[in-house]
Amino acid sequence: MKKNVPVNKRYDYPLCQQGVAIITALLLTALAITLVASLFWQQQIQVRAVENQRLQLQKQWILRGALDWAKLILREDGKYSSTDDLTEPWAVPLADTSLDQYVQKNEDQEIAKLAVLSGSIQDAQSRLNLTGLATAGKINEKEILVFERLLSSLQIETTLARQAANQIAASQQNESGGVSSVRYLGFQYTNDLLTVAGFTPEIVNALQDYVIFLPRETTINANTASEFVLSATLAPLSLADAKALIAKRLQSPFHNLNELTAQLAGTQTEIDAHKISLATNYFLVHGRISLQQNGLQIVALVERNDRNTAVIWVREI
Repeated sequence: MKKNVPVNKRYDYPLCQQGVAIITALLLTALAITLVASLFWQQQIQVRAVENQRLQLQKQWILRGALDWAKLILREDGKYSSTDDLTEPWAVPLADTSLDQYVQKNEDQEIAKLAVLSGSIQDAQSRLNLTGLATAGKINEKEILVFERLLSSLQIETTLARQAANQIAASQQNESGGVSSVRYLGFQYTNDLLTVAGFTPEIVNALQDYVIFLPRETTINANTASEFVLSATLAPLSLADAKALIAKRLQSPFHNLNELTAQLAGTQTEIDAHKISLATNYFLVHGRISLQQNGLQIVALVERNDRNTAVIWVREI
């Protein structure tokens, strides 16, 4: 016996099939909306990525310009001064500065209004140059003693000085083609000390302001070095005497080593011209740019020889 199935009289097909068609149409509509929304989302991500990349490039170019400006300051300083101290123009930090007052092109005004630049120049030779711990694959015992004194003043285990010297010597042997059972990478940044057994992030952070790796062996600038570096380099100068020396140089920077020697009278400290100087060839340039709530920081090592300057390395921090 044939059952009676409700029929849509207007379209002449069962009502159940009509319901399936409506559901199918709704599902297709939902799928289409999902696909369109997904396409819009992907497009938005791509636009945002391109915008971020553009902002990143703008920030990098601004900082490169600031680095060129720092090099110009250092070149001009080299023309008129044979010594370097903390009263010179290069030592004055640049406070947060809006760039709109320096931009004349209308198309760059909007970007410049949002850009804030700051930075500073530091004397890299105010720090102990750990490159001198080894020369041509051989450790330097005198430099190890200096590093040990610095570590002792900072209340850090002094045996780390020899461990660092051994690994630096091993890395130099590798670079010169020598034979070594273990291949060590060269040292360029202070953080490279983390590859030496015993050095922890906390120890490296404590050393950041007092040690550095420079391309060649250098002297310590007595006009800019901290009391810890001065005490370690000018043994047996105590920390108290080093602080007194810094107080004297704040009143009047040293213009020659004879003035420095006079200030050290009574401390039984002898000055080695191969270790101490009053002039600098290497500087650290710090720069920070803020643009549309995005920030970028760099630090660069700049070498100055006579009136020429060259960037040794640049890295983001």
